[in-house]
Amino acid sequence: MNLKKKKEKLIKRRWRIRKKIIGTEERPRLTVHFSNKHIYAQCINDAAGFTLCSLSTLSKDFTQKTTSPNITTATALGKDFGAKVKAAGFEKVVFDRNGRSFHGAVKAFADAARESITF
Repeated sequence: MNLKKKKEKLIKRRWRIRKKIIGTEERPRLTVHFSNKHIYAQCINDAAGFTLCSLSTLSKDFTQKTTSPNITTATALGKDFGAKVKAAGFEKVVFDRNGRSFHGAVKAFADAARESITF
């Protein structure tokens, strides 16, 4: 499968998920993005159209030294991000896996964040 077709299929999956998941003021959308080197997570209020809080492996708030997007880093980022969202005053969020399958590092991030906040 060529790269163009693969990217098109990812975009279709993202929008198929996104039309069902909407972040509100009471329950924002928690989205996670995995690049080849880093992990990015943010809570978004789709009704108002702005980001409420964010954290990545590039942030100074992140406690772990390694930044490769594997299961251990995703677990550490999920714990830190869950604490940050809870400190921002949100108890419940809607999880957006951003077109990726709920397996491996995505599952590890979600389970670690789920310890602090409710999906």
